[in-house]
Amino acid sequence: MTPPLSSDIQKLLSACHHDPFAVLGRHVNGKNCMVRVLLPHAEQVRFLHAPLSLQRIGNTDIFEWHGQATEVPDNYQIQWSDQYGIHQRYDPYCFPPQLTEFDLHLFNEGKHRHAYQFLGAHQHQINTIDGILFAVWAPNAERVSVVGEFNQWDGRIHPMRVRGSSGVWELFIPNLATCNLYKFEIRQRATGNIFIKSDPYAQGCENRPHTANYVVPNSQHEWQDANWLANRAQSQWSHRPMSIYEVHLGSWQRNEAGKFLNYRELAHRLVAYIERLGFTHIELLPIAEHPYDPSWGYQVTGFYAPTSRFGSPDDFRYFIDYCHQHNIGVLLDWVPGHFPKDAHGLARFDGTALYEHPDPRKGEHKEWGTYVFNYARLEVRSFLISNALYWLKIFHIDGLRVDAVASMLYLDYSRKAGEWLPNQYGGHENIEAISFLQELNSVVQAECAGSLMIAEESTSWAQVTRPSSNGLGFSMKWNMGWMHDTAIYFREDQQHRRYHHQLLTFGMLYAFSENFVLPFSHDEVVHGKGSLLNKMPGDTWQKFANLRLLFTYLWTYSGKKLLFMGCEFGQEREWSEERALDWELLDKPNHQGIQNIVKDLNQLYCQQPALHQFDFEGQGFTWIDCSDNKQSVIAFKRRAGAEELLILFNFTATPRYNYRIGVQQLGVYHEIFNSDSYHYQGSNMGNDAITADNQTWKEYPYSVSLTLPPLAGIILQLKTS
Repeated sequence: MTPPLSSDIQKLLSACHHDPFAVLGRHVNGKNCMVRVLLPHAEQVRFLHAPLSLQRIGNTDIFEWHGQATEVPDNYQIQWSDQYGIHQRYDPYCFPPQLTEFDLHLFNEGKHRHAYQFLGAHQHQINTIDGILFAVWAPNAERVSVVGEFNQWDGRIHPMRVRGSSGVWELFIPNLATCNLYKFEIRQRATGNIFIKSDPYAQGCENRPHTANYVVPNSQHEWQDANWLANRAQSQWSHRPMSIYEVHLGSWQRNEAGKFLNYRELAHRLVAYIERLGFTHIELLPIAEHPYDPSWGYQVTGFYAPTSRFGSPDDFRYFIDYCHQHNIGVLLDWVPGHFPKDAHGLARFDGTALYEHPDPRKGEHKEWGTYVFNYARLEVRSFLISNALYWLKIFHIDGLRVDAVASMLYLDYSRKAGEWLPNQYGGHENIEAISFLQELNSVVQAECAGSLMIAEESTSWAQVTRPSSNGLGFSMKWNMGWMHDTAIYFREDQQHRRYHHQLLTFGMLYAFSENFVLPFSHDEVVHGKGSLLNKMPGDTWQKFANLRLLFTYLWTYSGKKLLFMGCEFGQEREWSEERALDWELLDKPNHQGIQNIVKDLNQLYCQQPALHQFDFEGQGFTWIDCSDNKQSVIAFKRRAGAEELLILFNFTATPRYNYRIGVQQLGVYHEIFNSDSYHYQGSNMGNDAITADNQTWKEYPYSVSLTLPPLAGIILQLKTS
């Protein structure tokens, strides 16, 4: 009669044991030794080092051997046969725990800055034996297994051990090669329900629509950007030009078959283009793995994995490195505000609200159909802050543009009365999210010299770009108010603009309250909004003139610049992620003119300190005249030290002859830029050298009389020699 099975063996066979090492592996008692292995489908099992066979326990899939401890080494190999053939391997259950208590402690305390170094799947070696070390946080699981191609996706074969109360499970699988597909099979403790989940810390994902992860081999990329990183660390970035080209890699260009380009192909094509146009930075829409193309990357499931749409992690490293070698910075859209409900992702990861806040009034964005991170949970903070540092350190990214910050700051964001939960003081501020953002920005500033943190924050929240001791600690913030006011103004017919003049002037009341980026981003050319060109009123000539005028206004106003791809040559169709930009438009003179003006504005912006040195300080800007609403004209000065530029705009199609403005100095003023130039397909109306006279004008002792071209901006500079 077969003796009854112990409770531990019964739990193991039922795939619900939290510590399979208590049953499996090598167990020594004095001089005696017992070895157990679990091998579903195996017919015969033996040790490889000696002619010793393991015996099946009853009708189970567990095989057992008893003998002298000296007969079996600490790390032993087994050989078995099944329907697929004969196999051999080191037993995963003969190795001790690998994760350090210190790492686990820091992770649980929310203070681990590099959790990606031990969680996930990593190449690992024990006693010269190579393999893969898997680790995952699932504190409410009864059992977690690694499943993959290597074990026929059978959760019985590779159950993991839990590390005490940390909630972290680990398993070293020897002799396992990289590039194997894997997931985690999780059995929920309270319900017994079983889920198959992708690895939250996976650094490689299958191409959609598949959702498994793959074990990424150690990087073979040899970085060549040491000079760039050293210069970045010492750079006074706030006083340097920053002109950002925002790019969606999947639709910028495609190959002849209409398929995606590889990161390496994109590097060469995009850098050559950016160098020619003079942008200083590229900003990538999110490239962390995401299953749904129309989300543009904002519904992330693989926070640590560059999307496989365009190649491998090393291909992405090549992209960044190549940009840096050509003096182009790379910014990355980063999404810590929410995540999708895809069954294979973070949602209800171990059967409970683990990464998301458990209360739907704080844990869901119903408008977006997504979950909100639980910023109060310490392990979630470790996950997110480690993720930010992962992109900045491992991939040498120069900065993160943090998406949807307003949705994080306000508990009532996009929620009706009764759908949100006040904080402990009765307010609508998300105190945990504020604390998280302050900590995030402090850590990045301390660990990544010269890296930038940019907030997409659409409200008037105070001190977003002030030190995290009092503010949120971001480097810069998108100026959404200025962008919206400007967009509304430009949509007005030129005859009616006189009634909306305040839209041009109001922004200067708060222009230096934060470090602002002036964004005309992807959000302005989607969802039925049309392209920038087609937002412009009037006939064809006026549309192009207005777009040239808009760009001149953008590049001369105080603040760093951002422009979405396609806008720089007057894309006519609304942007879609499903197709490449309409590059054939560059065969037309008007579109060439738009591209030429962007190129020249970038060059002027970078060459003239007056246009960039004090983008964030009031000393760099002075109104000359902001009150001429009747003629829809504004004039201001940009300056840096003794250098000064006079900038005038005529927002109507009526030329203004003998238009007078005041100046501080006598001398000859030269027109160094004119958006109405024939080079940009304008009417080529403008000014030669303009000599100031003694006629006073308002508070100025001298003045000049000049011509303002129609729907155009001009820049004047005093000739000093």
